[in-house]
Amino acid sequence: MSAIREVIVVDRSPEDVYQYVTDPSHLPEWQLSAVSAERLDEGPYGTGSRVRVTRRLGTREVPMTVQVTEFDPPHSWGLHGIDGPIRPRVHGEIEPIDEGRRSRLTLELDFEGHGFGKVLLPLFVRPQARKELPRDEQILKDKLEHTGE
Repeated sequence: MSAIREVIVVDRSPEDVYQYVTDPSHLPEWQLSAVSAERLDEGPYGTGSRVRVTRRLGTREVPMTVQVTEFDPPHSWGLHGIDGPIRPRVHGEIEPIDEGRRSRLTLELDFEGHGFGKVLLPLFVRPQARKELPRDEQILKDKLEHTGE
């Protein structure tokens, strides 16, 4: 299956958007299924860093570890799940528009299923992600444009 892709324009600079969206501590603020996110490594955040993300899937809370695979401020980043039955693959890009006063944010999300995750992926995970990603981007846009983060 192909990746789920959403694009939104945010009235903030690429630097502001990048700083917020790549900070794991903000994840539960703008992603509906994210319950918590905590860094697992000391030192600067970047390629190779790992984050434990707990997500609500139905009535269950499921922890997973993601690793940063790309980190190019303020342009792009990537994450890949490294454990669990459902392993996300995320790629984000930010393009400056209006001479850098606004940003075009593109998020692409795909998954790998392992074990029973192969069954859950088409039945539950992909449909939920297709519904949730546009809402997540709207929450992110509202948060960045109205709270001054």
